[in-house]
Amino acid sequence: MKLGILGAGGIASTMAKTVAGMKDVEAYAVAARDLGRAQVFAQKYEVKKAYGSYEEMLADDEVELVYIATPHSHHYLHAKMCLEAGKHVLCEKAFTVNAEQAQKLFDLAKEKKLLITEAIWTRYMPSRKMINDIIESGVIGEVTAVTANLSYTVSHVERIRKPELAGGALLDVGVYPINFASMVLGDKVKDIKATAIFQNGVDILDSIAMVFEGDRMATLQCGAREISDRMGSIFGTRGYMQVQNINNPEKITVFDTDHKEVASYVVPEQISGYEYEVESCMKAIHEGKTECPEMPHAETIRIMKILDDIRKSWNYEIPCIEC
Repeated sequence: MKLGILGAGGIASTMAKTVAGMKDVEAYAVAARDLGRAQVFAQKYEVKKAYGSYEEMLADDEVELVYIATPHSHHYLHAKMCLEAGKHVLCEKAFTVNAEQAQKLFDLAKEKKLLITEAIWTRYMPSRKMINDIIESGVIGEVTAVTANLSYTVSHVERIRKPELAGGALLDVGVYPINFASMVLGDKVKDIKATAIFQNGVDILDSIAMVFEGDRMATLQCGAREISDRMGSIFGTRGYMQVQNINNPEKITVFDTDHKEVASYVVPEQISGYEYEVESCMKAIHEGKTECPEMPHAETIRIMKILDDIRKSWNYEIPCIEC
């Protein structure tokens, strides 16, 4: 399968390097806002074709799947362009600025009979099944609570610090602890309370409490200003487990009621972790599906609505290019 990369930034380079180590998929083309930048990227990562506009790349009949690696603010417009050009789409998280945009894209993909999915890599990784299997084994008993945090010092990055680029911590890193909690506790959310510290028009540090049916709770934190330990903890009636780095799990450790370590698991060796979402896309396309089972459209919409509700509680609205 021939992959087109829309955008030539840091995350695009990770995808290009990942695909270089995969079978049955080729980093065939890259498009940037100017040809020179695309050519430098193509030469560095051995991408066959470079385009100085997104429209030019989308006009290339050889491109089958497009990976969107532009700022959040532009995901809707760029994904729409891809679908209208007849291309399957793997779009970086956060999928869009709001749930309304996401639904429009899913409706268009269904109409065009094309695959589109959110590239939130933690949904596709083998570590996801490992965590589920440990919970289902009953070793930690009934799961009643989750904590998770994820913070990076990225507030200086343009796409993070600018409101017009849908910046802030929530869309960029907050999606990970929210998805982590959702993958463990499910989709029956009864209440959400969130607070945030704002700087220069964007949320820079967020604290989120989610109450789920069955008297279960998730306590989450995300930030774009400080470094955190990225830990996720899952607490049960007979023990607990810790996931080192919820953004790309490295190790899973299980403890009993006496806080003694009873098991430890290391995740499988990987290229970067991006390969799993690409593999899922290829499989779904081969099977004629318009969504990937690891991140169904309904789940993307549900998470986007949670993000919408959190911002609404802050009386904060992201300036949208097209809503």
